[in-house]
Amino acid sequence: MQQVSEKDVLARSFEEHRPHLRAVAYRMLGSLSEAEDAVQEAWLKLSRSDAGAVENLGGWLTTVVGRVCLDMLRSRTTRREDPLHDQDGEVRIPDPVVSRADGLDPEQEVLLADSVGIALMVVLETLAPAERLAFVLHDLFAVPFDDIAPVLGRTAATTRQLASRARRRVQGAAPAPDPDRARLRAVVEAFLAASRGGDFEALVAVLDPDVVARSDGGALRPGLVRRGAAEVASQAITFARFAAASHPVLVNGLPGVVAVADGRAISVMAFTVRDGRITALDILTDPERLARIDLPLLEG
Repeated sequence: MQQVSEKDVLARSFEEHRPHLRAVAYRMLGSLSEAEDAVQEAWLKLSRSDAGAVENLGGWLTTVVGRVCLDMLRSRTTRREDPLHDQDGEVRIPDPVVSRADGLDPEQEVLLADSVGIALMVVLETLAPAERLAFVLHDLFAVPFDDIAPVLGRTAATTRQLASRARRRVQGAAPAPDPDRARLRAVVEAFLAASRGGDFEALVAVLDPDVVARSDGGALRPGLVRRGAAEVASQAITFARFAAASHPVLVNGLPGVVAVADGRAISVMAFTVRDGRITALDILTDPERLARIDLPLLEG
């Protein structure tokens, strides 16, 4: 009978926590690849530590991933560390999690638990690293402030204030989405039909008067922010070709579309809908990041 080493047992325990750790890292970083790197770094730290002395492995790993992500946020390049700046026309849309329109696979369900739509992820990008850590760990994963404070090098009271400040910004800018997927899909389809047909009035009717449209084309095509139903409707008609090439998908668990040309994604569009109208439209057209989208998910 083959003897199981302590390292094998530790590796198995770590794998049980991996989906949860990926979810934490994705919310912290807004990047799927960087989230994987952060989780791997947590494994390296665990394998070099005295794991036997850890009483709560899940809690320990969560704070370790949080610390790794905090360091990554602080060391990003100038473009990546700039938060979303509407006034400068700069925008960064986090990596979307794209799945077939008929539902998420089990791994994606864990990653996207608690309805982490693109709208919420965009707001998280605007938070300072310490605010983001305090909010994500406490509000999204119920980590006590006493456990988060040492990661930040702050007191529990200060950490609580950071989370409170972040919470106010999130609640003001990213209200909970409508949970009815069928109703959301109908709104998205109405938007696409109006875009394809160049129907300006129909577009304005499906858009909230204060709608915000954000696009991220990557380093070579800086993103833009457009506001107001009339301006967004005009832009939608200009880029009707994206609507014509669109396929229904789920983007972070909510109805969205991927435009495909020659077998590759050319854009991913995420919609935020409230009371039957689109309040936010987030469009990723960065070819580098789109190339990493798993197109087999879109088959059928």
